[in-house]
Amino acid sequence: MKQTIPLIDLESQYQRIKSKVDAAVLRVLAHGTYIMGPEIQVLEKQLSEFTGAKHAISCANGTDALILGLMAKSVKPGDAVLVPSFTFAATAEVVAFLGATPVFVDVLPDTFNMDPESLKKGILSAKKQGLHPVGIITVDLFGQAADYASIGDVAKNSHLWIMADCAQSFGATYQEKSVCGCADCAMATTSFFPAKPLGCYGDGGAVFTNDDALAALMKSYRVHGQGSDKYDNERIGLNARLDTIQAAILIEKLAIFPDEIKARNAVAERYSKGLTGSVQIPFVRKDCLSVWAQYTLLLTPNVNRGQLMETLKAKGIPSVVYYPKPLHQQKGYKHFPCANDGHSLPVSERLSTNVLSLPMSAYVTKEQVDFIVDSVKECVDTQVRK
Repeated sequence: MKQTIPLIDLESQYQRIKSKVDAAVLRVLAHGTYIMGPEIQVLEKQLSEFTGAKHAISCANGTDALILGLMAKSVKPGDAVLVPSFTFAATAEVVAFLGATPVFVDVLPDTFNMDPESLKKGILSAKKQGLHPVGIITVDLFGQAADYASIGDVAKNSHLWIMADCAQSFGATYQEKSVCGCADCAMATTSFFPAKPLGCYGDGGAVFTNDDALAALMKSYRVHGQGSDKYDNERIGLNARLDTIQAAILIEKLAIFPDEIKARNAVAERYSKGLTGSVQIPFVRKDCLSVWAQYTLLLTPNVNRGQLMETLKAKGIPSVVYYPKPLHQQKGYKHFPCANDGHSLPVSERLSTNVLSLPMSAYVTKEQVDFIVDSVKECVDTQVRK
């Protein structure tokens, strides 16, 4: 009987820490403080220590993390926030949710992260339309940090703040510092969605900052805008708290996370060694350590992606396209402005037709990698020879 390789192997991870996770959940059930229980404070302290950020504020999910950050920065209608188009909808969604305008920026063809030159054009485009550019949300796509030095220079010249969307890069480093350490950013956010490098068994997220005032605001917004008295709400907020059970699970997962990062990089290295010459393998900058949220190939135009995916599926190998349509081309977002005066971001558009992600986790075995590599090469070579 054919065995299917999981795209993300959460079952093997659970079996590794089953006794500890089960015991952690039972402890929460025993003390009964399911909301803002003691595990929340423990997790936040550990996240702060892991990232080097002064404040780690847990929340209900990665989207709420972004919203909390924007609310703390008082983003409002008339404001423009620069975001990459080649990413998941949440990055732009939160800007529009608050009545501000997302302005879409193109990405680099090698790292797939925000292009600083396109960012400059996006700022000019926003101003031409009478908007007030206030900030930038970068996205560390597929596990690698954006070029924060170059983006930071653009931000400083235009007096903009940066919020780093680290939903796919938690645990990664940029210039030997944690991507969530906030050295070049007002704040950073992450998601603990199960498929993320560090995920819980439901939804979860966190915001990181070194700014005491921003941290205080986000902690208030997280709990309905409450002040010192829970029934004296100082501002309009959200119900954006992380459940205690999810915090308990994350504590156990964080304990093995450094080892998993090493394993993910070993899997990626084996993929790259085997696939070099057949497809364009992922590029990682020398000053970055990726956590490989996805291992994403770039196929040449003479390779039929759909046919390749079907061939791999028949062999029990899943593959996924992240992302088949850039945000600026999606129905809900196409009316928002782009960096170019026209409505075209050529790199994002090209990538959407050529990218393909293969199974990635700390638990992909050497035998599985070799089987996947051989299968990809065989199919690609067959197509190219035709």
